[in-house]
Amino acid sequence: MSSRTKKSAQEKNVLFAAIQKPFSIKPLALFIASVALSSVSAAQTAPITEELVAENSTVESEAVENSATLALADKDRPLVLQTVVVRSRNRIEKLQDVPLSVSVVQGKELERLNATDIAALTQRLANISWNQGNQRTSSLSIRGIGKQGQTEAQDPAVGLIVDGVNYAYNALSSSFDFTDVETVEVARGPQGTLLGKNSSIGAINVTTKRPSFDSDFSYALTFGEWDTVQGRFAGGGAVVDDLLAWRGTLSVSKGQGDLKNAYNTDETYTNKERVSGRVQFLLTPTEDFSARLALDVQPRSGERTNGRTIRTPTPTTYSNGSANPLSEDAKTRLTRRWFTQSPAYNYADQYLATDEVNNDSARPLITGSNGATLDLNWKLDSHTITSITAYKDYHFNAVNDEGTPFDIQRNSGGFFNDYKQVSQEIRLSSQQGGFVDYQTGLYYLDVNNKSEYQRIWGNDAGAWFASNAQYTTLDKDGAGRYLLINSLSGLDMAWNSPAGFQDINNESIAAFGQANWNFTDKFVLTTGLRFTREERDNRTSTHIIDSGFGAELNPSTVNDVNLGGFHSVNATTALNATTNVAAGTLGRVVTTVNPDGTTTKTLVNDNTVSQLKLADFLANKYFGTAIAEATPGSAYNSLTAAQKTQVGAAKALRQSQIGVVFNEFDVEPYEKTLPAFVISPTYKFNENLTAYFSWQHGEKAGIAQATNGISNLVKEEKNDALELGVKSLLLDNTLVFNLALFEMNIKDYQQTSRIFDEYSTTLARQADPNAPDRFTNATANIPKVRSRGLEIDSIYSGIPNTTLRFAGAYTDSIYVEFPNSAQPSENGYTGAPPYQDVSGETLPGASKVSFNLGVDYRLPVFDGKEFHTSLNAQYNSKFNSDNSLSSYGWIEGRTLVDFGIGLGNSKQTFDVNLVVKNLFDDDTPSTRTWNSYTPATPRWIGVTFSGRF
Repeated sequence: MSSRTKKSAQEKNVLFAAIQKPFSIKPLALFIASVALSSVSAAQTAPITEELVAENSTVESEAVENSATLALADKDRPLVLQTVVVRSRNRIEKLQDVPLSVSVVQGKELERLNATDIAALTQRLANISWNQGNQRTSSLSIRGIGKQGQTEAQDPAVGLIVDGVNYAYNALSSSFDFTDVETVEVARGPQGTLLGKNSSIGAINVTTKRPSFDSDFSYALTFGEWDTVQGRFAGGGAVVDDLLAWRGTLSVSKGQGDLKNAYNTDETYTNKERVSGRVQFLLTPTEDFSARLALDVQPRSGERTNGRTIRTPTPTTYSNGSANPLSEDAKTRLTRRWFTQSPAYNYADQYLATDEVNNDSARPLITGSNGATLDLNWKLDSHTITSITAYKDYHFNAVNDEGTPFDIQRNSGGFFNDYKQVSQEIRLSSQQGGFVDYQTGLYYLDVNNKSEYQRIWGNDAGAWFASNAQYTTLDKDGAGRYLLINSLSGLDMAWNSPAGFQDINNESIAAFGQANWNFTDKFVLTTGLRFTREERDNRTSTHIIDSGFGAELNPSTVNDVNLGGFHSVNATTALNATTNVAAGTLGRVVTTVNPDGTTTKTLVNDNTVSQLKLADFLANKYFGTAIAEATPGSAYNSLTAAQKTQVGAAKALRQSQIGVVFNEFDVEPYEKTLPAFVISPTYKFNENLTAYFSWQHGEKAGIAQATNGISNLVKEEKNDALELGVKSLLLDNTLVFNLALFEMNIKDYQQTSRIFDEYSTTLARQADPNAPDRFTNATANIPKVRSRGLEIDSIYSGIPNTTLRFAGAYTDSIYVEFPNSAQPSENGYTGAPPYQDVSGETLPGASKVSFNLGVDYRLPVFDGKEFHTSLNAQYNSKFNSDNSLSSYGWIEGRTLVDFGIGLGNSKQTFDVNLVVKNLFDDDTPSTRTWNSYTPATPRWIGVTFSGRF
């Protein structure tokens, strides 16, 4: 046994030992041996190894023949579609033999329309959506499920697999281009019984081109609007014939965005600044062993995404008809003297501008990633052993702005987000044929994600965030304005929801398997089972990093966290019917509950000597009051009532912005063993007609998190998906037509909800024991969600020189039970309930009708030349883009069309292609709230020169 084989065996033993924790090894061994194991995890696609190609040589050769037929087709002869192939079960198989709702698009189609990012990929697949946020908050959804933005501690609802490696973090899909792609497949419904990481809603599988011993080099250069330049190079071949091959890929994409920043017109939004490279080596020392090493790098670079928002006037009435006072609205704030001193900026003309933004502090979002994968494959007499070892990391840094040219926020955003994952998979596959063929294996994933979300306030922050009363009090004189500036200027916090700092550690250990029981040539039963041990912990805090220029204005303590300030009353407070405590008075008001249930308020001045000296320092700093060292507190007490009121206003303003703070602590961990299974009978009526049924069960791990400094454990999400489908090959083998009816029932769906806020309720009841319950928004479990509908996938080649691809769906995704959704903005009136019941409503982001149509036409012309044109149209009916289902959040139905037309030669050594994105310049916004929207990306035109040599 070689050292490498020994190492793999040792890793396998370690995994077996680790997974013994939640259950006995004997039942596990029986489970693997009997292989009562799953049906098509169609998007959990493993790498295509030399062994897999050999096992499926018949299908492969048919596919090659069809490719040749397409290239050399007589212009009057339609292409016969015999082998649309997928790799969904770790084997190259005919799409018609896979009993699951699957869509597939070829890499060549993506290349012809410059479709390289995840948004462009999903435009070509049915019933799947890319929900654009920024590079960290974007998400994938399938069948209307999954739009909710993910948190760092939460698993994606839709899995992404690239060359057999599962990405366990949504952000890994949003920040780089997919180039040199072989195929992209999407499988709908729970995945996990075949390999890799489980996913509860579905998965996308991207397979790139692998090293070959045949020399192959290609290039593509694109020049387009907005100073766009893209370069893609791919190539490889034999290093040592029949022993070592390589393949390298380099992609560079640079260009301006469509929306300019008026503060600095060299800055544009949705700009491109991407460089990525990948190199692979394939080693084949024997016919029975192969090893592939892949390394990929995306150096850190910046793209502007956050702040691409067009603002609209805030409505002046709420949903119940009551007036909206606009007390915290930009319209009110921008009419303050502080912000009207410059005539170059005003609310109506600049803040509400529709063709530009004006951000002084926002900088590009910085992202970068590195990865490595080692695939080892051993072909035994009747089995194949596959080992996939992988590493992937990701860096994110955001600096945001509130949307004005004023110094309100500085360096605020995801100050750092460093993600790392290490995975190991070992899989055993039997030969196909016989009564039963199977695959089984073990999977291990270790994730660490450290993030700190920072907020820094600028010199104008006090004037912006002050209430009307606070602003009036402070903007009276020089001392008040000094306090107004220092109330927030330079304050730096690790601050965000659910926490400013998180150190997340997730560990998954799984055993899985799948078996096809071939009862007859026509009837096959696929069964599968998986157990995943999930262990998740999180260490978190929200704290002040730097108190800035007004440390003396800090509160004394918040939530038992010492912030270094002194006790004083921030606003005039009534102790009883006859006695008031003036704003700014030293001390604090303590409320006690009497035996008869009444309350008594008392002023208690328990400031220490050092705190009294701090108060004197404040009086001297802002009002010039002399300090008497012998009598601490006397300088502060000598301030006038008006001056103390100004101090109280500044301190109250600062405390309102500091908000929740809590010391670093370990949240309640999540530890549980989660099952997944599939049962799928398939009946093949003839070579051209197959029917199937499947029942898939999948679970997504719970979340270890804190809400306002208190552990808030989220339960696992459970999905039962039923599917009844027909796959057919019609019209003399020129039409692939696949249809599936589906229903998914999800319990404990994970998304933002309105929950009881223990932290805020406790603080409120310290001042008033009879204060009502407080609520906040946090990720929680929604009792029940359902999605049902119809999906169609088809390919038609009956028209000479033309291939048509159609994928469409009707989807009805609703909250079956959701009694405590957050209120939309229009329900912000006084007396509104703290939450709303949206049971029966359609989920955000879920269109009822969606489809995409792909057209590819190729015609031999002249002498050895080829004319070609391609089109992809994606349609989505109206949906609500607001997570709280605001009546203002509706987005009308829209159609996006990409078009390409060009000329090349039959040897593919040169090609020129005109590409138009958003051909008809559809300007439907992608999101909308009651006072803003995200504009559509306008039409873009470019030219691509490409070829092979």
